[in-house]
Amino acid sequence: MKLHYSRNPNPRLAVAVARHLGSAVDFVFASPFAPGQAETYRPLNPSLSIPILEEEGRRSLWEADAIACRLSRFSGSDFWRRDEDEPDMIRWLSWGKANFVQACDMVHFEYGTKQRYGIGPVEPAVVAEGLGAFRRAADILEAEFSARPFLLDSGLSYADFRMACFLPYNDVAGLPLADYPALSAWNDRLEALPAWSDPFAGLDAPSLPRVPLAAERQGEAGQEPLG
Repeated sequence: MKLHYSRNPNPRLAVAVARHLGSAVDFVFASPFAPGQAETYRPLNPSLSIPILEEEGRRSLWEADAIACRLSRFSGSDFWRRDEDEPDMIRWLSWGKANFVQACDMVHFEYGTKQRYGIGPVEPAVVAEGLGAFRRAADILEAEFSARPFLLDSGLSYADFRMACFLPYNDVAGLPLADYPALSAWNDRLEALPAWSDPFAGLDAPSLPRVPLAAERQGEAGQEPLG
């Protein structure tokens, strides 16, 4: 199997899952939108997005959640639950992507993605909307993590990785995690896992383009310092 990846959030998520599970995959750094690469990757994923999992004798699989499910089943792990906990796990995947993850993405896109790739200036109104959505979702998660260490009563699952997929980039997003002690403690538990804290260890994974310092970005956006 080959896992095509980059250092961006969803590919990072897939690499972290593969590393956590000890999956027997070859990691292939990919840049489908680079000049001359589109025709190589279009047969694997018509949208050209990564991660992509290539497996001999099967159609290529794309989207991080699908890849996590496949790798978990291939390894015989319950990281992607297959018992009575599966509906609860899927509940958190669905809610997380529409709420907490989306909120993190909104802020990260303004302070991270747009600035890395010169897409445009930070839009303060979008940052404010994202921060408001983050706080609403974080209030719910704070209550959940005050009652148990992970999203599921049975312990760590893929839902935790998915929910946290933008938090490794919080050095540029500046989301106010410190305002939520139980949420922060959950993030610390994930960071204690080598596969999560440094999924690219030993891999050919060029660094993402540099982002201006947080203080510079916030000043340009007319925002008060975050965090």
